[in-house]
Amino acid sequence: MMRSDCEAMDAADSLAHARKRFILPESTIYLDGNSLGALPASVPSRMQDVIAREWGDDLVRSWNVNGWMELPRRIGARIASLVGAGQDEIIVADSTSINLFKLAAAAVLRQAPRRVVLSERGNFPTDLYVLQGLEKLVGERMTLRLVERAEVLDALSSEVALVVLTHAHYKTGELYDMRGVTQAVHKNGALMLWDLSHSAGAMELFLDRDDIDLAIGCGYKYLNGGPGAPAFLYVASRHQECLRQPLSGWMGHAAPFEFVDRYAPAAGVAQYLCGTPAVLSMAALAEGVATFDGIAMSAVREKSKRLGDLFLRLVAERCGDGGFEIACPRNPEQRGSQIALRHPLGYEIVQGLIAQGVVGDFRAPDILRFGFGPLYTRYVDVWDAVDRLARVMADDTWRDGRFRIRAAVT
Repeated sequence: MMRSDCEAMDAADSLAHARKRFILPESTIYLDGNSLGALPASVPSRMQDVIAREWGDDLVRSWNVNGWMELPRRIGARIASLVGAGQDEIIVADSTSINLFKLAAAAVLRQAPRRVVLSERGNFPTDLYVLQGLEKLVGERMTLRLVERAEVLDALSSEVALVVLTHAHYKTGELYDMRGVTQAVHKNGALMLWDLSHSAGAMELFLDRDDIDLAIGCGYKYLNGGPGAPAFLYVASRHQECLRQPLSGWMGHAAPFEFVDRYAPAAGVAQYLCGTPAVLSMAALAEGVATFDGIAMSAVREKSKRLGDLFLRLVAERCGDGGFEIACPRNPEQRGSQIALRHPLGYEIVQGLIAQGVVGDFRAPDILRFGFGPLYTRYVDVWDAVDRLARVMADDTWRDGRFRIRAAVT
């Protein structure tokens, strides 16, 4: 394959126009959208407007006249259209970690006397840490049980109250069969909670069709909401009146501006709000979600698969003697929007690549990750990235001592 072949693929790409919706450095090949999405081109002017006009001129009136109070619902409804959910089933609030706590606690309390929360060893650490903290908090009402990935369905029993899994594994990108796993969990009488942080915005999801109970997701990866963007949570409409989340803050009250002493939950998914919405961050997230306007998620998914297949093909052709092991599924149907390579000196290689203008990232102990944002990643970007990877490996520049110094964020 030649670089001109990738140029031809870009010329035929139905999503090529979407790249103009982002600001990307000319000298950088950005393959880290699974960690932080690129900057939407509309964000700088939108943020300036929010700061100067809505905050500066309209001041506190903006909660009413500029719709600040409606941001969690309005952005949630737009995200719902990307993940196959009803507009009244998703709300934007807090972080993925806090949202996981809310939903897991609500599910555990609802499912008594069942007490086991089942998850996978090697799941994203914050998910496991939050569940460990919840276990300590509620005491004998919950037991966290971790099993190997291949053992999850076999571990279902009459004791299991809730299963918590990540749809696309953060290291390998391996996908669970969301529908099949959920059906098995339901057949066992448990509830299912999916973490969509590495799949929402990168592929088609069908939360309602697949009968999902609960889900959480990240706003700053494939949804392009900016660093630390608010997260979202999903509660199927059939569960909204019977589950009660424990963080009963004033924004989740049925009438927050009546200022009464006793809490009464708002109807529907709004009860999962807690504190005051982070307006500046939500304004940026709204622009990130708007980058999907007019784009079918089926097209996003197809391009994601083609980008990954191309990367794997080029690595095999150009880097076959580099000592890499493929750490992600080769079958694109089983893989999220990322490629994972394994190498014992992966950190140094990633740093060497970054020095050459190719931004991926590293996950301990030995995973090199390359994430594709299908709205802005080009096929020629994949060619150039693997070409530079081959050169970095050939000239041993990655062995430079400066690349061994671990940064705070890898």
